[in-house]
Amino acid sequence: MKKISIIMVREWKRIFSIPNFYVVLLIIPPIIFLFYGFIYQKQFARELPMAVWDEDGSSVSRTLTDMMEHNENIHFTHVVFSNAEIEQLMKEGKIFGAVHFPKNMEADAKKNHQSNITLYTNGAYLVPAKMIYKGAAEIIIKGGLAVVLQKAEKQGMAADKANTLVQPIKLNTTVLYNPEFNYQLYLTPGLVTVGLQMALIVASVLILNLEFKKETIDSLLKISTSSSQIVIGKMLAHLCIAWILFILISFVVFPVFDLWKPQTYFSFFILYTLLSLSCIGIGMMLSAISNNLLFVVDVALFFTSPAFVFSGFTFPRWAMPWYDQVYADIMPYTHFLDGFIKLYFMELPIGYAIPEMVRLLVFIGITFPVTIVLFQRKVNQYLKTLRS
Repeated sequence: MKKISIIMVREWKRIFSIPNFYVVLLIIPPIIFLFYGFIYQKQFARELPMAVWDEDGSSVSRTLTDMMEHNENIHFTHVVFSNAEIEQLMKEGKIFGAVHFPKNMEADAKKNHQSNITLYTNGAYLVPAKMIYKGAAEIIIKGGLAVVLQKAEKQGMAADKANTLVQPIKLNTTVLYNPEFNYQLYLTPGLVTVGLQMALIVASVLILNLEFKKETIDSLLKISTSSSQIVIGKMLAHLCIAWILFILISFVVFPVFDLWKPQTYFSFFILYTLLSLSCIGIGMMLSAISNNLLFVVDVALFFTSPAFVFSGFTFPRWAMPWYDQVYADIMPYTHFLDGFIKLYFMELPIGYAIPEMVRLLVFIGITFPVTIVLFQRKVNQYLKTLRS
């Protein structure tokens, strides 16, 4: 235990003195955490610019336009008179959508003739397009029902009976856990934690082979020639740094961006620790496999860069091809995220995340023993070379 403590203290000194470590672990993460938070500081995408093409010029088209303008997602910035103008404004990035009211729309509605309102959205911007569709479609449907209802009442039908006839089934929706679709609440925690995974793995791939690169391996082996003691001592040092980053995330970044959920922090800490150990284990295993610094860093970056995409945070994993699902499963962030959604977003008891915690423990149970075996071979070979 004494040797492990000496190795741990030695590793702390290296972390704070070697740029490869302190830049990746202590300088870049806080910048990234704050950068991600400020991106979504507005929290909501509101008042998306739209154009209106009103060929009807009726009270109905004006009413529907006013109703859409009062929707928080829509703001009419342009009046157009052709399909070509709509396409040109979209190409220039001046609008995200448009609505077209055809000629004789009101007259057709009063004669029980179908009239087609056209809603244009820019599918190249998927989220704004969906928001415009949701806001405008709801209003257009309500407007159409209102016209029918008004006509029925004019024909002498009682208001409550007419309303039931027009809309016999009413839909009520309830959105849980992020009811306002707050971008900051949704994206910032995920981006912060995936950035953390990248930092921990990239730093960890340097832990062992940097000893050879900087020719400090002799001083390390004077403390201990046991790879298990070396690996455990170095792992504990980097885990402590990961805990410092946890404090930064939980008690600085989250409160600054109104993501403060102290009731979830104990379970978050347990899951976070397992993620950190998994990342450190993967990095150290790569470090033990090869002394080629450039190669292991490239492998680490290749392994961690697509983590956010494959994790299922923005697109469900079950809809991905099987080989992408396999790739997602070999990244610890995937399993951390599944548990994080349960514990942080849904605020469930820690027991709900046991399957994800077990998977992270599998990463830990595989990577550290492999690292110890591989690095012991390197140590033995290096000592044998010195003797000869």
